[in-house]
Amino acid sequence: MVMNMAKPPRASGILLHITSLPSAFGIGDLGPESYRFVDLLADSKQQYWSILPLSPIRLKDGNSPYQTSSVFAGNPLLISPQQLTKDGFLPKLNAKQISKFGSQVAFAAIYPQKKVMLQEAYQNFKKSRIKTSEFDTFCSQNERWLCDYALYAALRQKTDTPWYEWLPSIRNREPKIINQKQQQLKEEIEAEKFFQYLFFSQWSRLKEYCKTKQIRILGDMPFYVAHDSADVWVHPELFNLCQNGKPHYVGGVPPDYFSTTGQLWGNPVYDWQKHEKTGFEWWINRIKHNLLLCDRLRLDHFRGLVAYWQVSARAKTAKRGHWIKTPSQTFFETLKQAFPSLPFIAEDLGYIDAPVKQIIEQLGIPGMRILLFGLDGSKTNLHTPENYVKNSVAYTGTHDTNTVRGWFTTEANTKQRQTLSKLIGKPLSKRDVSFEAIKLVTSSLAGLCILPLQDVLGLGAEARMNNPSHPLGNWQWRVTEKQFSSMNLDKLQPKCNLA
Repeated sequence: MVMNMAKPPRASGILLHITSLPSAFGIGDLGPESYRFVDLLADSKQQYWSILPLSPIRLKDGNSPYQTSSVFAGNPLLISPQQLTKDGFLPKLNAKQISKFGSQVAFAAIYPQKKVMLQEAYQNFKKSRIKTSEFDTFCSQNERWLCDYALYAALRQKTDTPWYEWLPSIRNREPKIINQKQQQLKEEIEAEKFFQYLFFSQWSRLKEYCKTKQIRILGDMPFYVAHDSADVWVHPELFNLCQNGKPHYVGGVPPDYFSTTGQLWGNPVYDWQKHEKTGFEWWINRIKHNLLLCDRLRLDHFRGLVAYWQVSARAKTAKRGHWIKTPSQTFFETLKQAFPSLPFIAEDLGYIDAPVKQIIEQLGIPGMRILLFGLDGSKTNLHTPENYVKNSVAYTGTHDTNTVRGWFTTEANTKQRQTLSKLIGKPLSKRDVSFEAIKLVTSSLAGLCILPLQDVLGLGAEARMNNPSHPLGNWQWRVTEKQFSSMNLDKLQPKCNLA
């Protein structure tokens, strides 16, 4: 019997985080607009919706989805008030609740508004006890992480201080005091569990809708977790911490494209020996949980799984650090056993040395190719479109870069503009540079093309999602209702390049 060895067709998709959707509540959510976007993707024959992490965020951490208080919990800000009304948890929304926000996400105003709505939904749930069996089932199925997270969230709200500044008995999770706090904060804990039930209920319905429309969700898993998180409080042994809960060392990267002093993230680094002794149980559970939320998973800062940049916790910048190797061979063997299909994409940007390249090649998973990184005129630059390979994912830019138009008008030097014009074959203006860049990426050999919606819309630097060298003012961009309604994605299908 001759087997059909035909390679899968090339595919494309759009990068748009949930918070960037239009909404009457100041922030994109899991309500009607998310379903409209799925319809738009399907109607224009896109196959992927690429999103950022769905975990809880905090105002004090700059609202970054990469600095989360739990790697298992969902972000309550993404819960749709309209869906809560539809499910019977909220009465009909009135004009006061549908506030008039600007075009950007006004996080400082949204946190208290969503909190009031969610508390009202919880009180109505307590009174009516509708969907009680669903809630109980959710709590039972997620008990492994939910109970600890709910207690952490309740304590964090009560104390308004990080866990490592709590009383030693609470910080060290002494059984007697933990039992006492569970009783004292019983209602607050149940409320936190209820909010998680709402998030996962709404997300699972959206994911199922994506499946009916043949849209695959490409998720994103951060490498590190925030120091002030349920994960570090519950499992301090898995991190390199002092006895008082403070980190010995923190993570980051040396000087790079984004910063001459490197990026100092401040997250505690892992104790990889402890992880190896447990058979990497925490990692496997975390990845398994993420793959329940999405179809494929981008592993952020992939090189950290091979070797990571370790900096003293007292350092002011990331310039002086050391590369520390992980037990990568054992880790990836365990990963392959747990996930034989390896539904991953390696975020292999920045300093990538031979060991990292070798592991990516051994695994056979695709890496990333970013057009904006490939315009230095070098013929050996992997990010130049003519050097893309089929087993790669091509982007015009990412959530960390400027938009193509923003880069062209505010960052690019003469040589870079000339290189891009040469690749495209004609002079460029700020009006057409985004669309021409998209055509360049989609006509490459890359098997998957992911295009930030900002580039599809031809937007400038005002639509940048994140600037890693500036900790404030990020993650705020939203597509307007006018832009959303006038979108045309029909011309984004990747061209067949068999060279």
